[in-house]
Amino acid sequence: MFKRMLSAFGVGGPTVDTVLDSPHTRPGQRLTGQVRIQGGSSDAAIDRVTLHLVTRVEVEHGDGEFAENAGFLHVVVAERFAVRAGQRHDIPFEIEVPWEAPITAVGGQELPGMAVGLQTEVEVSGARDPGDLDPVIVHPLPSQERVLDAFGALGATFRSADVEAGRLHGVPQQLGFFQEVEFFPPGQFTGRLNQVELTFVATPHDLFVVLEADKRGGLFRQGGDAFGRFHMSHQEAEATDWTPIIGDWLAQAADQRGGHQGFAGHGGYGDQGHYNQGHDQGYGHHEQQRRGPGMGAVVGGVAAGVVGGMVLGEVVEEIFEDD
Repeated sequence: MFKRMLSAFGVGGPTVDTVLDSPHTRPGQRLTGQVRIQGGSSDAAIDRVTLHLVTRVEVEHGDGEFAENAGFLHVVVAERFAVRAGQRHDIPFEIEVPWEAPITAVGGQELPGMAVGLQTEVEVSGARDPGDLDPVIVHPLPSQERVLDAFGALGATFRSADVEAGRLHGVPQQLGFFQEVEFFPPGQFTGRLNQVELTFVATPHDLFVVLEADKRGGLFRQGGDAFGRFHMSHQEAEATDWTPIIGDWLAQAADQRGGHQGFAGHGGYGDQGHYNQGHDQGYGHHEQQRRGPGMGAVVGGVAAGVVGGMVLGEVVEEIFEDD
């Protein structure tokens, strides 16, 4: 069964289908599969076949915000070849998932609103056929899982996740966007923190963890945001118990007076900040040993209730359908 007929050839033209060996991956891993082009009623000349990894990105414009599809990896897998009538032409591929790819599933549960797709673009005589999107499920790295474990152990609960256009100052960000995973804070911070946002920036060797806490103002307490950053190697992050680190940082964020304060819960303080829509953020560094418990409490019933019973392909199509 081939999904799509190439519109450039009209009725009777070749059809194309992209088949992944597995849709499951992690940042830095490789996706493998085949692009299968089935010849139609006559020979066809193909100029180029390109694979794109795409996600949905929120972009601020003036006082408003809009979402658009954004490609963050583009790989040409074949150029200038002929597909004979009635014959199949298979193109094997192997592509590396960027280290900053958004996470779309945690603890076996898909994150509502998050999707990454593999789009196959076929170019014929200068005309490009963008093709369908095949879902790609991006799981966190083991180092990222340790951080997420801490949020679950502390009693934070998943609120939402999205990808935002922008740059993070002070981290080695390669892509033009970053993912934010939002949590309702643990119960002991009710009334002092509205929400906590977590962003990962990964490289082949290191993990940067950026935190933002939205502070609730009161009669004797000023609201605003508090920011922090932690930086470890992947090996260090995997061996670290993040629960006391995140817990101490949240306590400082809740107690800190004034808005837009930059600090980290442990270690030294940095001068460089995280820039996003005018917020300056300070950073710190910390290392500790031990692992935390499982992740189920973080997404748990939230993701299951929203996504349960839906077909993955349908979820991806809904997220990308506007474009």
